[in-house]
Amino acid sequence: MDYIFDTHAHYDDEAFDADREEVLAGLKEQGVGTVVNVGASIASTKTTLALAETHSFMYAAVGVHPNETAELTDADMKWLESLAENPKVVAIGEIGLDYYWDEPEREIQKHWFSAQLEVAKKTGLPVIIHSRDAAKDTLDIMKVEHNGATGGVIHCFSYGVEMAREYLNMGYYIGIGGVLTFKNAKKLIEVAEYAPLDRIVLETDCPYLAPVPNRGKRNYSGNLPYVVEKLAEIKGVSKEEIIRETAKNARALYRITE
Repeated sequence: MDYIFDTHAHYDDEAFDADREEVLAGLKEQGVGTVVNVGASIASTKTTLALAETHSFMYAAVGVHPNETAELTDADMKWLESLAENPKVVAIGEIGLDYYWDEPEREIQKHWFSAQLEVAKKTGLPVIIHSRDAAKDTLDIMKVEHNGATGGVIHCFSYGVEMAREYLNMGYYIGIGGVLTFKNAKKLIEVAEYAPLDRIVLETDCPYLAPVPNRGKRNYSGNLPYVVEKLAEIKGVSKEEIIRETAKNARALYRITE
């Protein structure tokens, strides 16, 4: 049997404080075999590492989300770089730009986005890119400063087919999760139709973005079968093929051979 690979989760989030171990222990029964937990700040990178160290089916991505970059230092970049030596660390992320709240100011976000792309290049690790309301600036920086250098994924893809084409042409994967099941997901459905199946990976971004019929509730990897079902319908293939191919893509993205 093929198991689902959740390429982007935040199980260190406080939303799981009451029952984290119980939730994680039940994932295999829900058809989920592998999870990459993703750092979003210096603190959550530490808790992410701890989770990956204590759960054989979990891996870690280390990085700082754009909204958490205000206090970063060059020493933090050195620390992130040093973490790459840990065999459980498979990516630099999530990094990028988020103009939704405009905090911190855009120039600070851009500076630390570039700095973390540099960490990825130095360590050879793929990147997990977060981009919200910042399509042009994200693409411009990616083209100049990464351009597929170490591979990566555009997480929680939220732009249209034109933007997807740009990233696919540079060799990046497209991360798709619960939003695909939303009624207003027209753009993402078009992207899912357009993107070749061998460039798509599944993700939850849990505890956020639970798919229909659980929209608005706490998300977790056990909800991914709803996304599999929708993607299978869009692609006109079996659910088994979606699970098998997206897991294969995830292993290629993160270079996990076991």
